[in-house]
Amino acid sequence: MATEAAADERSTYERFLEKVRRIENLGAGASMLRWDQEVKMPDEGIQARSQQLSTLSAVIHEEFTDEEMGEYLAELEGADLDPDQAAVVREVRREYERKTRVPTDLVGEISRTTSEALPQWKEAKAEDDFSIFAPVLEELLELKKEYAEHIDPDADPYAVLFADYEPYIELETAEEMLARLRDELVPLVDEIADSDAELATDAFSGEFDENVQEELARDALDVLGYDWDRGRLDTAPHPFSIGNQFDARVTTRFDATDPLGGLTSTIHEFGHATYTLGLPDEEYGTPLGDSRDLTVHESQSRLWENHVGRSRAFWELFLPRFQKRFPQTADLEVEEAYEAANQVYDDNLIRVEADELTYHMHIVLRFEIERELIEGDLDVEDVPEAWNDRMEEYLGVRPETDAEGCLQDIHWSHGSFGYFPTYSLGSVLAAQLFAHAEREIDDLEGRIREGEFDPLRDWLGENVHRHGCRYTTPELIEEATGESFTADHFLGYVEEKYGELYDL
Repeated sequence: MATEAAADERSTYERFLEKVRRIENLGAGASMLRWDQEVKMPDEGIQARSQQLSTLSAVIHEEFTDEEMGEYLAELEGADLDPDQAAVVREVRREYERKTRVPTDLVGEISRTTSEALPQWKEAKAEDDFSIFAPVLEELLELKKEYAEHIDPDADPYAVLFADYEPYIELETAEEMLARLRDELVPLVDEIADSDAELATDAFSGEFDENVQEELARDALDVLGYDWDRGRLDTAPHPFSIGNQFDARVTTRFDATDPLGGLTSTIHEFGHATYTLGLPDEEYGTPLGDSRDLTVHESQSRLWENHVGRSRAFWELFLPRFQKRFPQTADLEVEEAYEAANQVYDDNLIRVEADELTYHMHIVLRFEIERELIEGDLDVEDVPEAWNDRMEEYLGVRPETDAEGCLQDIHWSHGSFGYFPTYSLGSVLAAQLFAHAEREIDDLEGRIREGEFDPLRDWLGENVHRHGCRYTTPELIEEATGESFTADHFLGYVEEKYGELYDL
């Protein structure tokens, strides 16, 4: 009798998993439509694309929340599942419980509005006019507040939205970590501002052809070990990576006066893509073949961008390739390139161009503003002034244009409220993971210097990538590092690195 019951449970699980995979494939299709919209689609295509994505979002929502899914989850409650099966059911149940509280019509409306918001954001940024974007931003805020109200009317709406991107770290933990970064990084930045150290901040000054920069970006991806059979490189107004373990695409952007920006952006997105490509092939379409949430994803991009791409060892390896593409840098020394790649800016307006330290003040600014927007303490029309005031307070510089200020990020056009804290959380986790990788990989610095990246990729694959969503975020961190999530490694890393650079 017990054997027969176990067979029934396995049968239920298999049918449940088939449905989960069908939903995942619908979502993957929608994801590629969004990639096309941001990279290749003609401008007028938005007329149809918004309807396509709205329809797909509604269908996915209906599939996820229908009676059949509920029956499967009820039957699997308390079933004798192995740990991997239990993890899949845990992840799907959590999504099911959230999604069943949200009307399908609202899901479709949010998708349609975000599709239409993207070209309005692009136009507003190009025209340097926040008023073009403000009406659709107002609409998205109202839709997302309604969404949060449906999920949990008694909870802080911002906490509900934050949980879409990081479900297993409490918002309170994120706030405490952001506060610690602000409190400890601001004095360090002040010390750097008072330092008499003279870094080679002009090492990469001049004009650098954008087509040649793209060739250099491809060189970097080759060196790091990007799998071109499962990926591609394109440009986009705001760099991103998207896809799955069979097709993980990278986008970047180039500025003729800032060759480091395009290079570090490419390495950053490589970090995202290499995580995606490291997910187990055989688990595609299930939570075990999907990445853990955005704190972990961002840790991978920040690890490769900062701990590898801005390291002295990397520049010892890569500077000759840079000089081959741009002969005007033939006399540049490794130390000069390293200093230029790690300078702390006293006038940086743009988050994606920020250094490792002031970057987090950009995140605090965005976190505070979007939280006030969600809570109704800030009107949309007042965003530019609030943004500029806080930029001046936290970073000592005031934007002269909306394009340099509140229109620089794409995320609000996606309706991604609650996303920004994961950037800082990811940076903190990157340092924690890299510290443990250094302990366990023999002469990691030397291997980077020699262009041997397999050991680091393998370590991350073994300790992070292969697990997919098997563990919650805190469990995964504990599994990978043997300790709980902490900012100690990040703060120790930046104090040592920038203390040396600026003779502190």
